Amino acid sequence: MSGGFDVERVRKDFPILRQRIHGKPLAFLDSAASAQKPTPVIEAMSRFYESDYANIHRGVYELAERATLAFEGAREKVRRFLNAGEAREIVFVRGTTEAINLVAQAWGREHVATGDEILITHMEHHSNIVPWQLLCQEKRAELRVAPVDDRGALRMDQFEKLFSPRTKIVAVTHVSNALGTVNPVREIVRLAHERGVPVLVDGAQAVPHGRVDVRALDCDFYAFSGHKVFGPSGIGVLYGKAGILERMPPYQGGGEMILSVSFEETAYKGIPYRFEAGTPDIAGAVGLGAAIDYVTALDAGAVAAHERELLDHATDRLSKVAGLRFIGTAPQRIAVVSFVLDGVHPHDVGTILDREGVAVRAGHHCAQPLMDRFGIPATVRASFALYNTKADVDALVAGLHKVREVFG
Repeated sequence: MSGGFDVERVRKDFPILRQRIHGKPLAFLDSAASAQKPTPVIEAMSRFYESDYANIHRGVYELAERATLAFEGAREKVRRFLNAGEAREIVFVRGTTEAINLVAQAWGREHVATGDEILITHMEHHSNIVPWQLLCQEKRAELRVAPVDDRGALRMDQFEKLFSPRTKIVAVTHVSNALGTVNPVREIVRLAHERGVPVLVDGAQAVPHGRVDVRALDCDFYAFSGHKVFGPSGIGVLYGKAGILERMPPYQGGGEMILSVSFEETAYKGIPYRFEAGTPDIAGAVGLGAAIDYVTALDAGAVAAHERELLDHATDRLSKVAGLRFIGTAPQRIAVVSFVLDGVHPHDVGTILDREGVAVRAGHHCAQPLMDRFGIPATVRASFALYNTKADVDALVAGLHKVREVFG
C-alpha cells in the first residue's frame, strides 16, 4: 500500500494476474497495448449474456427492452466519465481507430479540399496518421507534421508556426503510446480555436491514467478504446460536440441508422445513431460501462500517485542497467518507460524477459515515424497500470540483467 492506495487489494480483482508464466509470477507490463480485465467487467458481460441478451432498440419484448436499457445506460456512463454535455454526443465504435476513421471520412470529406492542410504531430500512432493520409490522397491535401524534441516533447513553438489559412483540422494524441509524453491539449485546442480550426484528440492512452473532461479541454472530438481502460476489446467511443456531429453525414449505411428507406431515398436518424450502423457490440458496451464503474470507484489521486511512484522507481532502477538508454524523457509523462539496450535487439530482450515471466512490448509500437525520428527501429516498452507493483519493476530489472548475461 502506498499513499492510501491498496494495490494488493486491486490485484485480487484481476484473475489473470494470479497465474505463473514459465514457472515465474506474471509481471504484466504491457497495459499500453491492452489492459487486463477486472472481475466486475468479466461478470457483467457474462451476466448480460446469461440473462439479458437480445438485439437492441427494435424489439418490443422484455429481453430487448432490458438489453436496450443496458446499452443506453453504458452510453450515459461514458457521458459522465468524459463529462460530455449530452449522451447523444457519445458514439459507440469498435475503438479509437474506427473513431478517427469516422471523423476523417464523415467530417473530412465535407470540409477538406485540394490544397488544404491537416496538422498532426510526429508522435502519433499509425491510427492517427493513416486515416488522414488517405484523406489527403483523396482530396489532394497536405499532411503537416509538428516535430518533437530530443526528449520526446512536442515543439509547441514549431507546432504554432505550422498553422496556415489552409489548416482544416488538428489531430493530436493526448498521450504518446510509445513514449508516455503527455501533450498540452488545452493549449493546443486554444491555439487551434483562435484560428477557427477544430481539434480531434486521440485519448486512447490518457483515459486509463486520469480523469478526462472534454468540456474543460474544449476539444471538438475525443476518441478512446475500451480495452485500454480495463474494458473489453472491440468497443470504443467517439465523443463529438453535438453541433458538429449533427452536420456530419453517415460514415456507414445499414440497419439501425435509418428513419426510412426506399429505393429512391433514405432518411437518417439523428445523432448518435446515424453513426452506429448495424448491430453493435452490445455486451462490449455493457463491459465498458462496468469498467468505467470500476475505475471511477477508485481514488483517482491515489491511483495517479501510485503510478508516479512506479514510474520513478522504474526510472531509478533501469538507469543503473549497463547499456540501457531511455527513449522519451519528457517532463510530463504517464507511467511508460521506453528504452533500448546496447547491442541487443528489442525483440530479443522481450523474448528473454518472457522466460522470466515479464510481459513487455518490443517493436515500433505502431509509431514508425517516431522511431525514425530517434534513429532506431524499435524499443522495449514497459507500461504500468494501477495493478502493477514495485515487484513487477524489480522483475523487469532482474530480467534485463539476464539479458546482459546472455549477450554480454
